[in-house]
Amino acid sequence: MAEPYDGTFTTSEEWFDSGGTSCAARVYRPTAADQPSPVIVMAHGFGAVRALRLYAYAERFAAAGYAVVVFDYRNFGESEGEPRQVLDIAMQHEDWRAALRYARSLEGIDHTRIVAWGTSFAGGHVITIAGQGEPLAAVIAQVPHVSGPAAVRSTGLRAALRVTVPAIRDAIASRLGREPVYVQSAGLPGHTAMMTSPDAYPGMHTLLRESGLKEDAYPHTVAARIALKIGLYSPQRWAGNIKCPVLVQIVAQDAITPKRVAERAAGKMRHSTVRVYEGGHFDPYVEPLFGTVIADQIEFLRRHVPSLPKERA
Repeated sequence: MAEPYDGTFTTSEEWFDSGGTSCAARVYRPTAADQPSPVIVMAHGFGAVRALRLYAYAERFAAAGYAVVVFDYRNFGESEGEPRQVLDIAMQHEDWRAALRYARSLEGIDHTRIVAWGTSFAGGHVITIAGQGEPLAAVIAQVPHVSGPAAVRSTGLRAALRVTVPAIRDAIASRLGREPVYVQSAGLPGHTAMMTSPDAYPGMHTLLRESGLKEDAYPHTVAARIALKIGLYSPQRWAGNIKCPVLVQIVAQDAITPKRVAERAAGKMRHSTVRVYEGGHFDPYVEPLFGTVIADQIEFLRRHVPSLPKERA
């Protein structure tokens, strides 16, 4: 059942199928829409779930007249799928395509005006699927992962080596049908975790706090096998194939996706708008930077995928 928010939009909890597994989706619908609405499909980054601040973005988009679908990947968050916390890149691409098909099927949606919004690892996903030919009206890639080798270099040799042993153990366990070997998604420098930059651990906890979530609301782990794949995943290879407008939002002090690497990837796109902000990888999600970041996203949308008749005139 749809629940009213503040009079400008309603929300409902829905499900869609991806590879035979049910994925959880929250659907936002603007109440003032008198014609088919453009829709923004959103998902989070590495090992994260939609409840970590993505609803804050979705509320702003819905209030601006856009329908929104915010989903969790299989094996994460409210979505189904076993074993839990397994991050498979190809499977997440399938989830994206399933979510986009689902969004196009919704009543009252203009299926020709679909926007893919991804942040961090998902920023890389939306660049990839757009470059592979997914028909989209626009893409928003916030602090996107664009280069596997650059991500490994920014992690540092020692940090990378610390996750290699559990990654190999997990890969073997997967082959033998055993339970996954997990590592923390974010940890303190010197600890064994996928992200150990100085801002990673405090950044993740800031997202929890600002989302109104308790520490144990969601697992903070991921199956370690993904550490063997990150260095091979470079969405920038698809950047030059993207035909639709793309907003690429970069932070100058990003310790996970270096600024110069993200700018180089954006430069390959035919119709890119680049915005650079002072801050670190986790800063766009919360104030004081959040307000500026979301304002730039809405301005980009109004220019390229307007929601109101007067904006299209």
